[in-house]
Amino acid sequence: MGIEVRPATQFEDLRTMVGPKRPDANVCWCLSYRIPSKQNLELRGTARGDLVKELVGQDPPPGVLAYDGGDVVGWAAVHPRAETSFARNRRIPQVDDLEVWSVWCIRVRPGHRGGGISHHLLKGAVELARSYGAPAIEGYPVDNRGSKVDLTMAYVGTRKLFEKAGFTKVADTDSVLNGFPRVLMRLDLRSAGDPR
Repeated sequence: MGIEVRPATQFEDLRTMVGPKRPDANVCWCLSYRIPSKQNLELRGTARGDLVKELVGQDPPPGVLAYDGGDVVGWAAVHPRAETSFARNRRIPQVDDLEVWSVWCIRVRPGHRGGGISHHLLKGAVELARSYGAPAIEGYPVDNRGSKVDLTMAYVGTRKLFEKAGFTKVADTDSVLNGFPRVLMRLDLRSAGDPR
């Protein structure tokens, strides 16, 4: 049947990918970059899941989910950069005034890794941004130069993953994750001759 990527509009599927085993546990829920730091620190227990439930009902949705048949197997967070903490991030530069979208988390469910799902997720994130008229999309992966990245830190993706999707490096960053520098990768979504 193959991998299908769809907008993240199903809370239960998103909870499978980013939620905790216990509903009251204080885990990320992929909110760390999505909301202001102060709000992120104030959210406790079930309040995090409640906010994510709200986000899946908004337009645009908070990202995309990958499915293998009826099973959810992956997640990618993507949203306009101006509405994320990247708009104010001092370690990851804003290279121009283009109203870009950011993709910052690509997660594949254990038992499904190694089958190219992250490539499908990144492509789906690009398509979601394009469908909302984004002029470009950025990611901030590690430049690991082929070295192994700890799975708990691999959520930002690798430079190679983004390059395979057509992104190019446009800037270095001051951010380091798992000992590797992060780079700003961008894909222009404007068609030739589009002044946007």
